[in-house]
Amino acid sequence: MDETVSTARFLHEAGTLKNQRRTGWWMAGVRDPESVAEHSWRTSLIASVLASMEGADPARAALIATWHDTGETRSGDVNHLGRKYVEGSADPREIAADQTEGLPAPLAEMVRGAVAEYEAQETAEAWCAKDADKLECLLQGLEYRAQGYSSAQRWIDNSRARIKTESGRALAEAALAGDPVDWLRAAMGENR
Repeated sequence: MDETVSTARFLHEAGTLKNQRRTGWWMAGVRDPESVAEHSWRTSLIASVLASMEGADPARAALIATWHDTGETRSGDVNHLGRKYVEGSADPREIAADQTEGLPAPLAEMVRGAVAEYEAQETAEAWCAKDADKLECLLQGLEYRAQGYSSAQRWIDNSRARIKTESGRALAEAALAGDPVDWLRAAMGENR
């Protein structure tokens, strides 16, 4: 098959993440939770912010975060409870290898490399991407809690406990001390 056709198919596959919901939020009672793509978008932004704060490469951290959940096009978003019952969960590196089969070599290497770096957790950029994943979950939990989903507190607490970088912990504490719409109040010149 032509590499351009394979690449177009791969882009369509990636687009399915816009329709996949993050399943853990259903356990918190959220009726229409964020999609995997929405989560990955903000995770990528956060990764670039954390990398900048940590003295790492923001572009590399954002790239790693962009690709960290793309394997869910094939495995689905299996929440932590569900993973307990799924035997031999597929390694994200194996999924990336399958997904990128037939793509131009530089593209396949880029995707596989980003996924492998995230999974290995051996670079500052990978640490920032992982912390960004947890910080995004914490922020989303705060937003859901503000909307009345009190059960989101479990995700807030668990995410907070898993953040490892100094900058990630500082951002988590700042978010916890505020309100999800404080940015709007500040932009409008309102006092809280």
